[in-house]
Amino acid sequence: MSVPPQSSAQPEDFKVFNPPSGSSTTRLNDLPDEYFTPTTADLKVAQATLTARKEALVNAPLKIKAVRDAEAAAKRDRWPETKIRLKFMDQTQLEKVFPSTSKIRAIYAFVRSCLREDVKPIKFILYQPPKRDLKVSDLSVRDQTLSQLQLAPSSVLFLRFEDEALNHPSVSAPLADFVLKQAVDLPKPPVIEDNTNDESPPKPPSSSTQPSSSSKSGDVKMPKWLKLGNKK
Repeated sequence: MSVPPQSSAQPEDFKVFNPPSGSSTTRLNDLPDEYFTPTTADLKVAQATLTARKEALVNAPLKIKAVRDAEAAAKRDRWPETKIRLKFMDQTQLEKVFPSTSKIRAIYAFVRSCLREDVKPIKFILYQPPKRDLKVSDLSVRDQTLSQLQLAPSSVLFLRFEDEALNHPSVSAPLADFVLKQAVDLPKPPVIEDNTNDESPPKPPSSSTQPSSSSKSGDVKMPKWLKLGNKK
């Protein structure tokens, strides 16, 4: 008697966001590939991360082990969790919170559990633009925690599949049905109202500019020298 295949475990406590409005497949085909390159904000975050990693590597040999351990413990206490947002080429996004002590393979396992069954066997790489690949096969990446990889408290990672056909912006994210059913629209950024052109009523004069009681009654104060000159 054949045993039915067991269903793969499904991840819990994650979010999935639809591509931004207006980026449907029809419109995606009309957009150049440059449109889907990382934004300036993404590049700034990536550059800041790389700079922090470089400084950490340069300064590490100068610090004794006790100091490095104390700094690592301080980071763990400050950021015990790391929010990871993963972007597919069609701008679909997955988001999940991991313990900062997790390794990069935990993120790979999460992504793979969310893929369609026909895509799960295909290898992929998580990366940060412009040139930081986070490969499990890289010993300098595999054995470090998310905090040590400078991913805490939050980071954005991109996916690149070994099959180039899946890396085109017009191809929908190859996610399982149970994931797509939970997709919601990205929250809209807060709107900051511009009140510079609003006509506001004039402010009443302050007490320091209020006319004196004598001026209110219509009397005008006369200088003493003029009073003296008018005496007859």
